[in-house]
Amino acid sequence: MFYFTVGPSQLYPTCTKHYQDAFNQQLGSVSHRSETFRKIYQHTDEQLRILMNIPSSHRIFFTASATEIWERIFFNLVRRTSFHFVQGAFSKKFYDFGKLTAKQPEKYQVPDGLGFEHLQHIAIPDETEIICFTQNETSSGIRVEENEIAAVKERYPNALICCDIVSAVPYVNLDYSKIDCSFFSVQKGMGMPPGLGVWIVNEACLSKATQLEQEGVMNAAHFRLSAFEKNYRTYETPSTPNTMAIYVLGKIVEDMNRTGIKTIRQETEEKFERLYSFLQGDERFQFRTDVKEVISRTTLVCDTTVPASALNQKLNAQGFHIAGGYGEEKNKQIRIANFPSCDVETMTKLLKVL
Repeated sequence: MFYFTVGPSQLYPTCTKHYQDAFNQQLGSVSHRSETFRKIYQHTDEQLRILMNIPSSHRIFFTASATEIWERIFFNLVRRTSFHFVQGAFSKKFYDFGKLTAKQPEKYQVPDGLGFEHLQHIAIPDETEIICFTQNETSSGIRVEENEIAAVKERYPNALICCDIVSAVPYVNLDYSKIDCSFFSVQKGMGMPPGLGVWIVNEACLSKATQLEQEGVMNAAHFRLSAFEKNYRTYETPSTPNTMAIYVLGKIVEDMNRTGIKTIRQETEEKFERLYSFLQGDERFQFRTDVKEVISRTTLVCDTTVPASALNQKLNAQGFHIAGGYGEEKNKQIRIANFPSCDVETMTKLLKVL
């Protein structure tokens, strides 16, 4: 079965081999205070920097999931106010975490399946401490273009800019001079089983966290950014991490670097164009927006006149599986992943079966 699901998704072709190597080396038993672990962390850190063009001004921390990072952001970086661009279920949940952690978040929301028109003209309160984007909304298949995020930072230089890039890596191309905080998990574009989150923060975030800690505002206990930073200096973690996943992530990213990020992005665009043209031209499927620029390149979402379950029943017989819609849209929409684990040939086969 080939999984075109949007997460967990199809495993990267070399994922199983790297996990087997990790088992053979008994990496599940090594201490996270050992030299073995430090070398694993350092290798993965270095490979991610190459692939994603992450500068030395930013730290790379590991957590259990991206959802955990939502909570860590509010506990470590927000005294009171945050602002959220909401275009689907996950960006809405990000906003909701602000209320759950007793902050005062505000939002600008568009209907699911539509993008933000004239984003640069949307007013954000001057007292906003952090502006949060879900750069690629997995539930609705809508993205925010990277240059528009950078433009918001230029308008509000005193606010931190945070990007959820969970279903956009490694395709997304962020200008990290304009991004203070970003994060993702590995079960989508990185083609791994779930269980590892990656949190990328800069000096401004560390400074803000230290300030809140000194003021006694911070609600975090063990998982303070200061603890992540202290341990990062020796390539360690505050608590026992998913060592094997960190190892496998480093190896998969190393494989991607051999292919080259330019090639990965070009192949993603080619597959997107084929998939978009097919869905656009088939009367069973319909996008909710006519603005192609805001449609995700990595997670395409369409309304369907044929129940998603019925489609999958026939697809499964041919060795393919796609995702249904999210939540209440489960049987009314389809979602198709376009991650590096799928090549052009496999995408073409899926379209023939569809």
